[in-house]
Amino acid sequence: MKFTLSWLKEHLEIDAPLKEITDGLTMIGLELEGVEDRAAALKGFVTAKVTAAERHPDADKLQLCTVDTGSETFQVVCGAPNARAGMTGVFAREGMYIPGIDVTLKKAKIRGVESRGMLLSEREMGLSDDHQGIVDLPEGTPIGEEAAAIMGLGDPIIEIAITPNRGDCLGVRGVARDLAAAGIGILKPLDATPVPAAFDSPVGVTLDFDEAHRDACPYFVGRMVRGVKNGASPQWVQDKLTAVGLRPISALVDITNLMTIEYGRPMHVFDLAKCDGGIRPRMAKDGEKLLALDGKEYELDAEMTVIADQSRAEAIAGIMGGEESGCTETTTDVFIETAYFDAVRTAMTGRKLNLQSDARYRFERGVDPELMIDATEIATRWMLDWCGGEASNIIVAGEKPVTSKTIAYRPNRVASLGGVVVDESEQERILTVLGFGIDKGAETWTVTSPAWRHDIVGEACVVEEILRLHGYDNIPAVALERTTDLPEAAWLPTQARHVAARRLLAQRGLREVVTYSFLPEGHAELFGGVDDSLRLVNPISADLNVMRPSILPNLIAAAARNADRGFRDADLFEVGPQFRDDTPEGQDVMATGLRSGRTGHRNWANPPRGVDAFDAKADALAVLAAVGAPVDKLQVSTDAPGWYHPGRSGCLRLGPNVLATFGEMHPKVLKALGLKAAAAGYEVFLDRVPFPKKKAATTRPRLDLSAFQPVERDFAFVVDTDVKAGDLMRAVRGADKVLITDVRVFDQFIGGNLGDDKKSLAVNIVLQPTEKTLTDQDLETVAAKVVAAVEKATGGALRG
Repeated sequence: MKFTLSWLKEHLEIDAPLKEITDGLTMIGLELEGVEDRAAALKGFVTAKVTAAERHPDADKLQLCTVDTGSETFQVVCGAPNARAGMTGVFAREGMYIPGIDVTLKKAKIRGVESRGMLLSEREMGLSDDHQGIVDLPEGTPIGEEAAAIMGLGDPIIEIAITPNRGDCLGVRGVARDLAAAGIGILKPLDATPVPAAFDSPVGVTLDFDEAHRDACPYFVGRMVRGVKNGASPQWVQDKLTAVGLRPISALVDITNLMTIEYGRPMHVFDLAKCDGGIRPRMAKDGEKLLALDGKEYELDAEMTVIADQSRAEAIAGIMGGEESGCTETTTDVFIETAYFDAVRTAMTGRKLNLQSDARYRFERGVDPELMIDATEIATRWMLDWCGGEASNIIVAGEKPVTSKTIAYRPNRVASLGGVVVDESEQERILTVLGFGIDKGAETWTVTSPAWRHDIVGEACVVEEILRLHGYDNIPAVALERTTDLPEAAWLPTQARHVAARRLLAQRGLREVVTYSFLPEGHAELFGGVDDSLRLVNPISADLNVMRPSILPNLIAAAARNADRGFRDADLFEVGPQFRDDTPEGQDVMATGLRSGRTGHRNWANPPRGVDAFDAKADALAVLAAVGAPVDKLQVSTDAPGWYHPGRSGCLRLGPNVLATFGEMHPKVLKALGLKAAAAGYEVFLDRVPFPKKKAATTRPRLDLSAFQPVERDFAFVVDTDVKAGDLMRAVRGADKVLITDVRVFDQFIGGNLGDDKKSLAVNIVLQPTEKTLTDQDLETVAAKVVAAVEKATGGALRG
């Protein structure tokens, strides 16, 4: 939001210096983005009179001008078509920097004639894009003066940042109101003196909506003005608009832009000669097209609001007018539109059409329905003053929407919620200046929020307003009481678990990414779909419209984008939430990873291979071990979700609870997401991993190191083909939990003389004695226990 200091003072009675005003803006939440002093860049440019202008001897389109600055005379070669003797312009002498074209002037010869300076256009001064001619100042302008001061450019331009909830401060008057409430100046009264009606409007307004769409435009104020003469707006208006980055167009158009910036009230003016009958706000028709003022044609649908006449749409409601009913220099009869449009529908329409405008920016944040008649009166007065003509009576259609809220407010809540005592008289002053209605009771006030404050919803909001405008810097700093002598851990156990997962995956060579928590609904359908509660009402873009049921689709899409740019192999992970529904219990914190392409780099001794399910399983097991899961007790099942490749995926379970899923990704999923290489992924449910049970420590833990050499033995067992290697390993470990410290499967054999329903699994067992060296008899005893345990658990037999 941009405005000049003098513009602000039109609504705020204040003598404070600029620094105090800008500091005050930041302190009340309207953060200062910057202050632009245009005069600084134009220092040294002076007004000068062209005393003579003759044709250049060697160029038809150049003139040889004699320029008088009052103290010196210069010869200047000028190509501007409006350069003439007797005019007063802006002159820059040699050695000066020209900001608009990034040039430092030097003494030069142009077509053989010396030129000692430059007569400047607005573009060369950096004021606008106008370079059709040099600046032509009014007759009688004194010469030799600083051009910035003469042209009114010494007025600082203030730019502030507006948060989405403060649509009321998207107008200069709203900013002035906030400053006045903070005690910085006094808000001047609004001058909305009614303009007498000279005739009854022959143009009516009909709100043509069914019950389901009545909220699209519930309230419409309009007025006809006839006999206008459209031309350039007054220079002071053009200067205001130019200062805030808007291009002056014509008086009728400039009025609507001025209303938008000054009062935060978007309006539109229709040329009635180009409209068919009365004004009819309605819903657009599917496929209906409209040529907008930006020169582009837009195709509309039945969920978009338009302002139409009897035969066609003339404007996209709340966003942009149409080219065909726009005002030109031939316009004589107009209709002023001041309407209230639904904020959500306006935002959705703008996103669908990819169309941004100053009007949309304000409507989607909420405008003031109470100002509509006053705004029409103000705009009418400007129109009559600048363009002549006469105005009709005001036309009102629909009912004014109620945006104010009645709130039970206890003044002592400022101290209990905000930690600062503010006198009730000061609270009353702040709320009154802000526009709140107050009915004071003994302990509780009944407070009515102003119509332009759509963000005020309850007592805490009123407290926040008091604190904000009284000054956050007036809240005393209070030290927190310590409940223990030693500081508590900075991380909760769950947070520490998330950090451990991140560190582990980074150590394993994966790169951490952070993706959106939402994705296209089509991607979500590939991963089980989403609950209706996870569809976004107001998505940031049309293709990011649901909350993610899994992080994997975002990782696969990222890998596909990398592959398209020549990075074929990807090792990515993200630790973050995924969603089942919109409840707190429906959110799972995941450690999700994806490996695609090949493992490792090209190497003669260890050639790379394609990633597979075992790579994903290894990552998942490593994460589970890092966060404290009992990895040796996990079971593997083959019931992984449908987005994994069947037969090349699985689940890691602890009893009935699934702690992780892993496997190669299903080919149809990879194809749909644009990844051409094979990929394997995993999803670890960090919050499902049980925390270890706390046991009373009776003795101090110690590290037991054995002085004896470990012994390894290999066994091969014949088991049924459906027996899992994990079950066999678990049975081996349970044979002797003291001596057996490690079990590894190192071979599998199928076929031969084993038969179709049998397989051979070979395991390596590590025995670690702690009290004595193992004898042959000890080893035979352990071997017998192992064979018996495997036979009991799996039905397997030692292979002969």
